Amino acid sequence: MSVSIENLVTSGTFSLDGGTWEVDNNVWIVGNDTECVIIDSPHDADAIINQVRGRTVLGILLTHAHNDHIGAARQVAETVGAPIHLHPEDQVLWEQVYPGTTPDREITDGDEFHIGGVTLRAIHTPGHSPGSTCFHLETENTVFTGDTLFNGGPGATGRSYSDYPTILTSIRERLLTLPPDTIVGTGHGDNTTIAAERETLAKVSQ
Repeated sequence: MSVSIENLVTSGTFSLDGGTWEVDNNVWIVGNDTECVIIDSPHDADAIINQVRGRTVLGILLTHAHNDHIGAARQVAETVGAPIHLHPEDQVLWEQVYPGTTPDREITDGDEFHIGGVTLRAIHTPGHSPGSTCFHLETENTVFTGDTLFNGGPGATGRSYSDYPTILTSIRERLLTLPPDTIVGTGHGDNTTIAAERETLAKVSQ
């Protein structure tokens, strides 16, 4: 049975460094009729749980730990009975939302998650945050990039725990090496492709 990729958009706020902004976030659900994984859990736990439609959730995979990507994670995890996975370098951001706790499992570069006969591979791409991680679904020619790579270029690096040269290195060395027709499912906004973002990054100075 082939897997499907479902996109749900939830709305809420992003808060960091004393500022708060209204944002729309993409939630990605990869799976088949019986099992799935959830990539990011922002804002609206009920909407995410409804999108699961009773399937077994094998894991909640977080691209990073800014509050607008993890705010519903604990409620979703408790309801569907799934572990939360996060790269440990984002622990400081996780604790801004869930003080004194840790996610259920650590993500390391190269980790593989098997769902419905396909494999998601974790790619550590620091820069937007220290633990930012993308998930490559090679069989479906898709990579989920969180806030590392958008339609139009790199994610923001103007706030705490972000670094512009690091995100450029991550994108160039870890993402732009994927096949050019790879679809990029982002954390906010529209999809793009690796080919389109190669052109964008060619115009960006280090």
